[in-house]
Amino acid sequence: MAPHTPPPPDGTPALVDFTVDLSAQEVQRQAQVLAALGPDWDPMEVMRGEEAAYDLLYSGLDEEQQRLYDDLVAGGVLPPRGGGHAAA
Repeated sequence: MAPHTPPPPDGTPALVDFTVDLSAQEVQRQAQVLAALGPDWDPMEVMRGEEAAYDLLYSGLDEEQQRLYDDLVAGGVLPPRGGGHAAA
């Protein structure tokens, strides 16, 4: 433990060096996540499933919904999909 350092003459408390190494905990957390996902987890299949879900979510929009979607894409709120328009 470092020796006590008195506060500076102006009365403000001295700063204390405080570091925590979380490397071991992070490695353990990653191992637990991968174990929970199991050996059959396919990240590319998950991404394809998410893309299909987004395609379905933005399909069949009426005129007003399409206009709002296009405005959100133009504003950078949503990423462009299918050439800038929601799937029909």
